[in-house]
Amino acid sequence: MKNKKVLFLTQAALIAALYVVLTEVSNIFGLASFMVQIRFSEALTILPFFTPAAIPGLFAGCIISNLLVSANIIDIIFGSLATLIGAFFTCLIGKAAKYKIAAWVAPIPPIISNTLIIPFVLKYAYGLEPLWFSALTVCAGEIISCGILGIPLLFMTKKYAKQIFHITY
Repeated sequence: MKNKKVLFLTQAALIAALYVVLTEVSNIFGLASFMVQIRFSEALTILPFFTPAAIPGLFAGCIISNLLVSANIIDIIFGSLATLIGAFFTCLIGKAAKYKIAAWVAPIPPIISNTLIIPFVLKYAYGLEPLWFSALTVCAGEIISCGILGIPLLFMTKKYAKQIFHITY
């Protein structure tokens, strides 16, 4: 590709837009906010496995989504940071993709970052307690979103990674 910056920005923008749309779909079913969150958009957190452009794309998409679901400012900031942290570490796993197990562990960073951060967001932004129960429900939602939905997405995307992201495996 001649202009890598344009490709990077385009991929980031498309990922952000997909994240917003999928969060809105989850929101229609009442799944995008509060203690039990099953955001279909969180399946996209495997995309940094393929391209670093997914890191700012997911971060921007999460900020926009949190604004659209009328999240508390604490949630907008720290919820989006949880996604950013997870995306960064998923990208590092993608760089080690020559190992077969890398694809299977790609969803772990967003699951961990959200499980550690979001319960505190729920407590301080919305007064939801107990903290341990929030951690349990957030973890369960992330396992469903990132793991159960994300892993099949990763393997389907991997087949077409060269065409989509201009990379090879």
